[in-house]
Amino acid sequence: MKGRSKGKGKMREQYLDESDEEATLLGNVERHGEGDIDGEDVEESTQMKRLQLSRQDKSRTIPFRPGDGFQTHFPPNMVRNQKYNLLTFFPFVLYEQFKFFFNLYFLLVALSQFIPVLKIGFIFTYVAPLAFVLCVTMGKEAYDDYKRYLRDREANSQKYLTLVPHPSHSPDSGPHTRSVPSSSLRVGDLVMLEKNQRVPADMVLLRTSDPSGTCFIRTDQLDGETDWKLRVAVPTTQKLGSDKELMMLDGEVYADAPIKDLHTFIGTLTVNDTFPPSPPPALSHPPLPTVEPLTAENVVWSNTVLAAGSAVGFIVYTGSETRAVMNTSHPETKVGLLDLEINRLAKILCAVTFALSVVLVALNGFRGLWYIYVFRFLILFSSIIPISLRVNLDMGKTVYANQIMTDPDIPNTIVRTSTLPEELGRIEYLLSDKTGTLTQNEMEMKKLHMGTMSYGFDSMDEVAHQLATAFGAEHGKLPKQPSIVTGAQLATRGRRDMSSRLRDVVLSLALCHNVTPVTNDDGSVTYQASSPDEVAIVKWTESVGLTLVFRDRTRMEVQTPMGTRLSYDILELFPFTSESKRMGIVVRETQSGELLFLQKGADVVMARIVQRNDWLEEETGNMAREGLRTLVVARKRLTPQQYAAFKQRHHEASVRLEGRNEAMTAVVAEYLERDLELLGLTGVEDKLQDEVKSTLELLRNAGIKIWMLTGDKIETARCIAISTKLVARNQYIHEVAKLKTSDQVRDQLEFLQSKLDCCLVIDGESLQLCLNSYKNEFIEIATKLSAVVACRCSPTQKADVARLIRQYTKKRVCCIGDGGNDVSMIQAADVGVGIVGKEGKQASLAADFSVTQFSYLAKLLMWHGRNSYRRSAKLAQFVIHRGLIISVMQAVFSAIFYFAPIALYQGWLMMGYATVYTMAPVFSLVLDQDVNEDIALIYPELYKELTKGRSLSFKTFFQWLMISVYQGGAIMIMSLVLFENEFLNIVAISFTALIINELIMVGIEITTWHTYMVIAEVVTLFLYVISIAFLPEYFDLEFVISTRFAWKVAVIVAVSALPLYVIKAIRSRIAPAAYSKLL
Repeated sequence: MKGRSKGKGKMREQYLDESDEEATLLGNVERHGEGDIDGEDVEESTQMKRLQLSRQDKSRTIPFRPGDGFQTHFPPNMVRNQKYNLLTFFPFVLYEQFKFFFNLYFLLVALSQFIPVLKIGFIFTYVAPLAFVLCVTMGKEAYDDYKRYLRDREANSQKYLTLVPHPSHSPDSGPHTRSVPSSSLRVGDLVMLEKNQRVPADMVLLRTSDPSGTCFIRTDQLDGETDWKLRVAVPTTQKLGSDKELMMLDGEVYADAPIKDLHTFIGTLTVNDTFPPSPPPALSHPPLPTVEPLTAENVVWSNTVLAAGSAVGFIVYTGSETRAVMNTSHPETKVGLLDLEINRLAKILCAVTFALSVVLVALNGFRGLWYIYVFRFLILFSSIIPISLRVNLDMGKTVYANQIMTDPDIPNTIVRTSTLPEELGRIEYLLSDKTGTLTQNEMEMKKLHMGTMSYGFDSMDEVAHQLATAFGAEHGKLPKQPSIVTGAQLATRGRRDMSSRLRDVVLSLALCHNVTPVTNDDGSVTYQASSPDEVAIVKWTESVGLTLVFRDRTRMEVQTPMGTRLSYDILELFPFTSESKRMGIVVRETQSGELLFLQKGADVVMARIVQRNDWLEEETGNMAREGLRTLVVARKRLTPQQYAAFKQRHHEASVRLEGRNEAMTAVVAEYLERDLELLGLTGVEDKLQDEVKSTLELLRNAGIKIWMLTGDKIETARCIAISTKLVARNQYIHEVAKLKTSDQVRDQLEFLQSKLDCCLVIDGESLQLCLNSYKNEFIEIATKLSAVVACRCSPTQKADVARLIRQYTKKRVCCIGDGGNDVSMIQAADVGVGIVGKEGKQASLAADFSVTQFSYLAKLLMWHGRNSYRRSAKLAQFVIHRGLIISVMQAVFSAIFYFAPIALYQGWLMMGYATVYTMAPVFSLVLDQDVNEDIALIYPELYKELTKGRSLSFKTFFQWLMISVYQGGAIMIMSLVLFENEFLNIVAISFTALIINELIMVGIEITTWHTYMVIAEVVTLFLYVISIAFLPEYFDLEFVISTRFAWKVAVIVAVSALPLYVIKAIRSRIAPAAYSKLL
């Protein structure tokens, strides 16, 4: 038996129907031959052997009613989006915090205070700020993760009905069902799905409520397309009398190893026999099994939704092996570029601190316990890297997030990741989804052109009138003509010819499609099709009076404006494919028996099929420039002999084993697609979201390169690229599709290299080939192009593109989308923006920022992003300056006093300096703005300035370093020069000068004064003056209220702050900033 199993395993690898059949037969013999032993055990052991065989390659053969032991070997069907659990929370969060050099440095400084030799001042002053920062961060992370846990729990606890074997095999009326939460479903379970229920796992469709075995599903959360997809149940199981009989089946499903591809599935369903009521005689031969091939159209993936009817499915993949999970990437913790830059500056400051400490000890000749002195100096100068910087920046981020969420111009915008507002000011690449993001995914028929006549959107009532005339004439219901022949009557004859032409084109549009009318519970009718264009056209024919009322696989009925019904038999249907770019249908009118071949498709293929004409090419060009999606409609009347000849040849071609598809296409081309009568040209508009054109133009002017990544067809994407003005009016569009070899890729890249001003349109297949064979070259060229449109992209491809641009350009990338298929891309970007759309909230929940429409992006970036980045850069540098200046004073003080590591300011003065005395004015910088909102949106070029990162660079950092050294040195040296006699008051005078200097510096830095800033400055000064009275150990009150104190402080402050004011005034005259030229 082992040998047999091995042979079976080998056969399984060949994927051939014969070997599948043989293997199942062998399995069968085993099962029936050993009927004397307890059947259950044999069944279980056979299943386990099968499982061991498929362990390595993850393909599986699942019997109906598998045993528990078999099912537990597959992943549980759990949805899990949490980042942490109870055990990993503290280690992970602490690691995320202390991997920043900043925080690690403070931790070491705080811990050093527990060593008596190194203790300087209060321990509290070192530990409290760090503890505060950590508590806030951990609280925020815990809250976010708890919300994720609640969302997961809701998804996992959704209830589903599973079919279970009836306890006694009694001939019961209905199948025996059990209600099970989604997380308890396992491979091999039979699940009953109702209308509008989410599919909980990947399953093969066995039965549907529709007798033809078809059902519609919505896949918007998987591939972002809102049109309904048709799925077909396996014919063998659909034929069964009832769902109950599924439980009696003796068979198995083979499924290939799980992969990411949504459009591919390889499997077979083998049915040996339905369960016989009694065990068969030992010698009887098992009946030959029937083997049905399974493809992607027999499978419904998890996270799709059953759109109509009910169905029964057989689970083949669960949990982490489902297509939906395999196509989502795990969220990373995002860190803003500004935080990384400040982290880098902190390292420089640390080196400065260390160098300063060593220099001071060296100047003292490394006397005594010099290494302890180095450490004491390090701690004295620890204020150079201020812990308050993290507190200030985090509070600033909260203010920016609040400003974004309360902005009345962009209502319902939500900031989900409050650590990234500054990133919005540095975006250089925008990757956008198409369906639902740039477009509303609502199609509307806008134009009908018939060569000599053209009907626009405003003249559709004329079409309805003509149509009524045409159908009325047929039924003899025309109004009685007056006896005198008038000019109007002559005109009517010309119009009758026109109306009959209109009747032909509208009737063809009402028949040539793949649309099914579905009646809802409330009696309303909705049209379903795999393409929204077709639905738009059928809705249009309804609006002009010709209504599709019934459709199945063999027949359809349309209702005329007169209320009569026309019935047509569907004889052949040639569906639309991306290769053929057209769809055709052969129908026969039931009453007259007239045979018609109707076809509609893209102008590029239809132009050579229809009869010669002089207007088609020009008109399609005109419509395409308007951004309309064009379809050419044509027809051919067939004689019964022509159709019979076609039918015979087509059947011969359809049973060929090799080159079947090519042969069938050739027969259609030879017999049907010749000399078609051109009826008309339709223009369908995919409605854009509000203000998309102006927003894209604004973003382009701001220096942002825009890529459109979509799961849609090349033609559609191209139309939208033109109508959204993503492509400039006369810009060349270069299409790259169906590349098969790396040589072709190289040729295309060489061409693009020479034409960098064009727009590239590329399909997913070619994109993958480019990335596999010439990754670096492709990204290098593509990132230079003004616009790129990638079509037929899978969710993971979108995310890969985002990661590649980030890695290659080292620039900030923003991704925006609205469906479940955009989640991976949003998480892979530096900044992910989700739109709350028709496709649900999945993208908006996974994003860092959630908006309700695309046009809000302009204000989010140009105004809020720009302000956040500028303010944080200014705030960070000012806080560093605040720490540096006091450290320079400490260094000067120590150098003069025999290099002793003694603190200049102790206890409350140090605590007050970083908090009460300077915090409010410094923090008020987060309300500063250089230009007003209107100017920021009128001149997007201001945004381009920011992306260069000049607001916070090594240059600006060293400027602040020099300012701090100058001011610190000036205040300390001047204090010492002016106060030889009153040595005890050196602390009071230098500290007062320092505080006033800082308040003046904040004033110099502010561009636009805000009420809060004025209050902060005045109140802080008042608080300082009051506190002097309560700190007698540092201030001699008698001396502080003397005039000597006042004038000497004034002189020191003038020396330290006045030169900077003068320099700033001169610079603003000689080399003004870009924004000041606009004011």
